[in-house]
Amino acid sequence: MIKNFNFCIVDDDDIYQFTVIKTIKALNLAKKIIAFSDGEEALDFMIKNLHKDEELPDVILLDINMPIMDGFQFMEEYIKIKPKLGKKITIYMVSSSVDTVDIERAKKISEISDYIIKPIKKGELKSIVDKLIDEGNED
Repeated sequence: MIKNFNFCIVDDDDIYQFTVIKTIKALNLAKKIIAFSDGEEALDFMIKNLHKDEELPDVILLDINMPIMDGFQFMEEYIKIKPKLGKKITIYMVSSSVDTVDIERAKKISEISDYIIKPIKKGELKSIVDKLIDEGNED
């Protein structure tokens, strides 16, 4: 049986959020999906729930270009709070940017598992969950 995970989508594109949420639900991959329009909202949520593993995401799908706090700024702040988290969180940078500067910058951040170019496909979402199960990150 597939274990379900908490997904977090951090992206300012409402249509993209809607599509990814619908796909995750259709594939029955998540027990909970939370979405934020910018990195600051997501970071605030994580800080408020630092010690509540059941609230924190298992997977974050993080966009780069967002207002207020972009994906790279989020990662800078996430790295600061990571030691306080009692839970391993897998982060994927998901962006429409094909700029090699963005891709290389993301690859240099060890907390980012991979860089996925939008739109994220069903197979990529399944493979994210399969990888989590293989690593033993299920509940």
